[in-house]
Amino acid sequence: MIARRLLLIALTAVFAAGAAQAELVGDAEAGETLYGQCKGCHEIGKGAEDRIGPHLNGLFGRRVASHEGFAYSASMQRAGVDGLIWGFDTLDAYIENPRALVSKTRMSYRGMKDAQDRADLMAYLRRFSASPANIPEAAPTAQGTDHAVDPAILAIQGDPEYGEYLSSECVSCHQADGSSDGIPSITRWPEEDFVVAMHAYKDKLRPHPVMQMMAGRLSNEEIAALAAYFKDLD
Repeated sequence: MIARRLLLIALTAVFAAGAAQAELVGDAEAGETLYGQCKGCHEIGKGAEDRIGPHLNGLFGRRVASHEGFAYSASMQRAGVDGLIWGFDTLDAYIENPRALVSKTRMSYRGMKDAQDRADLMAYLRRFSASPANIPEAAPTAQGTDHAVDPAILAIQGDPEYGEYLSSECVSCHQADGSSDGIPSITRWPEEDFVVAMHAYKDKLRPHPVMQMMAGRLSNEEIAALAAYFKDLD
């Protein structure tokens, strides 16, 4: 119970620290033009409705996969349960390469590679949040990759017995029986999803200080072993 409280306090501190940043970012007028790449799937502004993707009004500060009534992918729902919040850093990483944050997302977009373009687009999206003047701006910092994780890392065959040996720290917070009492379940995940998520923490793309610390201590082989173990854990 104490560990869970500390985890929640640390997560709150991360969001508060992000809200304290105040660097100018982007040209909203240029971003409106760039939004043309998005509007085939997403609406924004007065009267916006869900289409292939959810509408983007009020996006900043919203928990991932929390827009009521939209059918999100399982991977996106897991990211939301895990505490991922849409802010400048997380949106920058996602827009650059959606799979860098959420493996197997259904969003069929290859990414916007130019950092200034992403900054401009986010400045435009920011206009449609409830209180845009109160939303801090921060220069994009997260770095995406051509794939969420190097294919050579994804190809590592994990040893489930070694994963079981390593799992003691994981199950001190996550329930081995798959239940989720305030902390998301990590059992029965597809191995690739597990590996991608752990490397997102390792690279500090997912904003969870405890998980960033834990993942940072693990080698690629150890992450693969944990993925193999938890995949079949009932």
